Amino acid sequence: MCWYKFYHFYIALIASISFLFLFFTLSALGLIQSTEASNLIGEASRWCERVSGGLFREPVNTLSNIGFMIVGLYIFWILCNDEKNSTNPFIGINKISILYASVVIYLGSGSMLMHGTNTEWGAWADNLSMIMYIILPWLFNIYSMSKWSINQFLKTYLGIVIIYSVWRWFTDFELGINFNLFGVSIGLWVISETLYKFWSPSFRLISGFVGFLVLMLFGTMPNAVFENFSEYWWIILFWIPAIFSNQKPKYTRTYKWFFLGMISYLSAFSIWLTGVPDHSSCSPDSIIQAHGIWHLLTALATYFFFIHYRSIKTV
Repeated sequence: MCWYKFYHFYIALIASISFLFLFFTLSALGLIQSTEASNLIGEASRWCERVSGGLFREPVNTLSNIGFMIVGLYIFWILCNDEKNSTNPFIGINKISILYASVVIYLGSGSMLMHGTNTEWGAWADNLSMIMYIILPWLFNIYSMSKWSINQFLKTYLGIVIIYSVWRWFTDFELGINFNLFGVSIGLWVISETLYKFWSPSFRLISGFVGFLVLMLFGTMPNAVFENFSEYWWIILFWIPAIFSNQKPKYTRTYKWFFLGMISYLSAFSIWLTGVPDHSSCSPDSIIQAHGIWHLLTALATYFFFIHYRSIKTV
């Protein structure tokens, strides 16, 4: 085995181990846990698990994030074993595939910082990791249906991440303007996937309406949207994919992996809803936590979506 072939995997592995070592060490020394949360030790956290005065504030919800790191490292391993002559950005080592695998790893470390410390900056790191992942697929879909170069794609991605990270630091999850970028990005992802599958000049015009189906899936009906437009003003963003996706995709995709990813994610979401203190199934001292299962199933979903983007065929 040529070590250089797996260079990127080893770098990711060393970075992951280094993070875990530093995180465990600082936690053991009591240097990064929230002092405010110390007043809540012994009580159920907002995600059901009892707040601990030990190494991590929420032990199970913290350690379950290792699943993301394992999946991200496995993706790096797969990419390093690929041939380099593929035109698919999700096959072999390149800027886009490195970004995807790295963000999956960061999903784990970002969430660890929140559940392990119960701090505001930990919540910021967790939220940022979610945004870094969820905007990637729909931006990649736009890139695949436009004349964007890889550098344009990366600049757009990094621009959104930087602006969001600063804005989120000084405001809250909805940026102070009633705008949940994570939730909106789920809609943009489904819209862009649908547009990729059924691209045509006429479908571009109506593709934004797919976003209303996503809203309905999560319990928000169209009449509620229009009756409270000041609250749902961001639905106009559902037409972003249509604006930029000005050419038919060059490849087709095998959607079974996308649906497996969605099934995994929606299953995780349904379990996530039960992981709160006032739910009848909440057991704060159990080693099996709903939020921990959410982490494991969403980590699995990132792998399914990775395979989905590898499954392209020439039209």
